[in-house]
Amino acid sequence: MLIYALALFAVAAVIGIVMASKHFGGANPPLPMALLHGLFAASGLVILILNLLQGGDVSLPSLVLFVVAALGGFVLFSFHLRQKRLPSPVVIIHAVVAVIAFLVLGFSLVPVIY
Repeated sequence: MLIYALALFAVAAVIGIVMASKHFGGANPPLPMALLHGLFAASGLVILILNLLQGGDVSLPSLVLFVVAALGGFVLFSFHLRQKRLPSPVVIIHAVVAVIAFLVLGFSLVPVIY
């Protein structure tokens, strides 16, 4: 089940990289792209939470970090809705926290995979 969460986060990360390139290229990413990014990330987060609630072996540090990244995503989304330029520091912090959470989750699954 956690492999599916990791896959959803990976898709969200690819979309996030495209969005970041658009942002640092001088334009806000399109709103539909931001919604798709959020949908994949939120789906992965829901899987992590459901796994935790069912007594599964979930990496709690990765869950906490993904929640922090999600909060940053909500802040960024609020800028989208107000049609304001996304603040670069928040974009960077959101991305760094999400990447660390992804790596923590991925490394916690290594014993499960092998």
